[in-house]
Amino acid sequence: MLPGAEPEPPPPAAFAPRAAFPRVVALIEVLLCSGFPTQLTVAVVLAAGGISLGQSGELTLPYVVALSLGDAVLLTVLILYFLHRHGERPREIFLGTRSQRPEALLGLVLIPLIVMLAAIGLRLLHEVWPGIRNVPENPLEALINSPMDAVVFVVVAIVAGAIREELQRAFVLRRFEQHLGGGWLGVGVFSVVFGLGHYVQGWDAVVVTGVLGAIWGAIFLLRRSVLSAMISHAGFNAAEILIALANVPSTT
Repeated sequence: MLPGAEPEPPPPAAFAPRAAFPRVVALIEVLLCSGFPTQLTVAVVLAAGGISLGQSGELTLPYVVALSLGDAVLLTVLILYFLHRHGERPREIFLGTRSQRPEALLGLVLIPLIVMLAAIGLRLLHEVWPGIRNVPENPLEALINSPMDAVVFVVVAIVAGAIREELQRAFVLRRFEQHLGGGWLGVGVFSVVFGLGHYVQGWDAVVVTGVLGAIWGAIFLLRRSVLSAMISHAGFNAAEILIALANVPSTT
């Protein structure tokens, strides 16, 4: 090299592995926290402990409760571990810096709107595309046969539904924002995954829950807090369970 000449930069390939590494790590974390690996792990553990599906392969209340709560615990621990590993503060990630009182009020206001949107969307789907209703009876709602069943389901729906799923959504969207193409891309991708996670309830449920997932994801990106989405999600789940209980045939 001549005196005073600028040093030649290293070839671009030398930077490629280092630049790609955070994306690979983020992708692995998103896949592990997608819900499918943790549910499969919990299902294997339950089977080893003698808790499994019914004799004909149908869902049972103890199995659904154990699987849902076990998955919620495992997934939450996994998310907190990944945040700690990267030096990220869970409170800042999930609640942001603003006051949470407006977020709680927004969540309460959204409950009836979300319930109406889901009901209208489901009705339109059935009118426009009758064949999309491939499951005559929701197998989860079929497990609600008494007020006590409904209470159990409400607890599961809040813990394993609203809390677990909104923490999961916020974590995944953050990883998309950081390394995987942006938060709004994450909303689209994860909403599809979220909808497919409800396939056991039918293709109509897949579409409706996918749309609701996109709404909750958008709320998080705009508000930077999971609280409003969490409260509206919990209220929606509780409303669904109460409607299912009201439709249980009377035994008297």
